Amino acid sequence: MIDRDGYRPNVGIILVNARNEVFWGKRVREHAWQFPQGGIKPGETPEKAMYRELMEEVGLDPSHVRILGRTRDWLRYDVPKHWVRREGRSQYRGQKQIWYLLRLVGRDCDVCLRRSEKPEFDAWRWNQYWVPLDSVIDFKREVYQLALTELARFIFSRTEPGWDLLPLTVPTLEG
Repeated sequence: MIDRDGYRPNVGIILVNARNEVFWGKRVREHAWQFPQGGIKPGETPEKAMYRELMEEVGLDPSHVRILGRTRDWLRYDVPKHWVRREGRSQYRGQKQIWYLLRLVGRDCDVCLRRSEKPEFDAWRWNQYWVPLDSVIDFKREVYQLALTELARFIFSRTEPGWDLLPLTVPTLEG
């Protein structure tokens, strides 16, 4: 399902542990790391899609997490033209995403990357909150920056550790 502007509806998931470190997954057979994300199926709400993707990619069910926040609006990124498969996607430009910030209330051992038939990740780790900005693929960097910045207010106050690690290139949040 692609909208009239060429964007596929999608959800992104920023999962944090008790130390406000973020879950970072390594794509199967690649040296590419990213947050869990996935498409929204027709008739599915963004929240239902988020829980489905969380189970498929990370192996966690709703009892393992608590929703801390979500982005107010869609965040978009364009996929480089040479990455787009041509068959049937002539108007496809990229993804539009609603991002969720989740707190892991379960344990690390609840994470199970092999819960689905086609795993997306073959390794994972916890990283400091802002580290993904330095290591995500270029065309997703701006969306990651926007999502992390908008959602940081749900876990950091300006006086807490972590807020001072905000990259200088990221606008600060007011209030």
